[in-house]
Amino acid sequence: MKSSIFVFCVVFAFGDLRAQTNVWQPPPGHAQMPIWPGAVPDAKPEPGPECAGTSEMLFAGKPAVVASNVSQPTMTVYSPKGTNTGVAVVVFPGGGYRVLAMDLEGTEVCDWLRSKGITGVLLKYRVPYSGPHWDPTSRSHITPTGFAVRCGCKSPMALQDAQRTLGLLRLHATKLNIDPHKIGVLGFSAGGHLVAAISTHFERAYSPIDAADNESCRPDFAVAIYPGHMSINHKNDLSKLNPDIRVTNRTPPTFLLHAQDDPIDPVEYSLLYYAALKTAKVPVEMHLFAEGKHAFGLRPTELPITRWPQLLERWLQTIGMTSVERNYMATPTVHRQPETIGPQRFHIVIEGETLSEISHKYYGSTGMWRKIFEANRGTVKDANTVRSGKKLIIPD
Repeated sequence: MKSSIFVFCVVFAFGDLRAQTNVWQPPPGHAQMPIWPGAVPDAKPEPGPECAGTSEMLFAGKPAVVASNVSQPTMTVYSPKGTNTGVAVVVFPGGGYRVLAMDLEGTEVCDWLRSKGITGVLLKYRVPYSGPHWDPTSRSHITPTGFAVRCGCKSPMALQDAQRTLGLLRLHATKLNIDPHKIGVLGFSAGGHLVAAISTHFERAYSPIDAADNESCRPDFAVAIYPGHMSINHKNDLSKLNPDIRVTNRTPPTFLLHAQDDPIDPVEYSLLYYAALKTAKVPVEMHLFAEGKHAFGLRPTELPITRWPQLLERWLQTIGMTSVERNYMATPTVHRQPETIGPQRFHIVIEGETLSEISHKYYGSTGMWRKIFEANRGTVKDANTVRSGKKLIIPD
């Protein structure tokens, strides 16, 4: 193993931090809120108290702020500056499911999102051992299933935290001034794996607690940046996708980004996921770059890959998330059938058909699915699930 890789693993996997404080806190003007009203599901003893500090390793000339031993997950909302598109993105920092890179792959991302009129929601999910990870004691990779048996957990805790956060945002969409049908997820490395996990697991991984758990936890779109843990046996077998990631035609439109020289999470991880998404006819856009390595976040360097936010911004427009020019103002939903002029087009939904597929059939683009949803809002209450045999209005 190259020395640079080893240093990275020490910093991000073992929390070798230069300066430590008790608990990570968001920047001034922001407040983190607990996502669970009481005890967290599948709670377990932590290796120690939560702490935060700065890494010795530099990323684009700056250290990273790292949180470890997180037992009480929180979310921090970054409201848009100026125009509000109504879009919200939940950000999952990376760190191998052992620590969290809170600024490099968290606060800095949320600051960029809010500058684009998008609500950023930083999730400080539980670590360590909350998903597939490298165990230094046994010197082996631990899968969620294997760890669940060992610790008595029902399912990966990070997935529980992610699902809960999506439900909370939809429940409080009006208060947060966001569109409940424009909530996506974005994650890096292990956080990229969490993006894939929540994009393929829509049944709650915990017993419902309150009204938030009655809301859909399916993201409306997904962004995975150098995702990890995506193959059947990590780097030992890059021929098949991780079987825990069960892609279907309900998996949301996805954006993938990876560097071909990534020494931590090989580019094959994104290639495997892309192939599965394409097979399932899920709209997917993937960008591969020759150089970039790992853990570059949004920090600009001389490498072209670090200008990926521009690609993401255009993709969000392509899929119809940020195409609305007016300032979004959330209002309570009123179900009504829209007035129409002239002859109507109708479509009868077949088994397994999605709004994206129907959009492509009539408009030649999957990005017009929202137009169909809005025209049928009075009879279709959930954009994620359209019942077979349903008669839909297809607007001009």
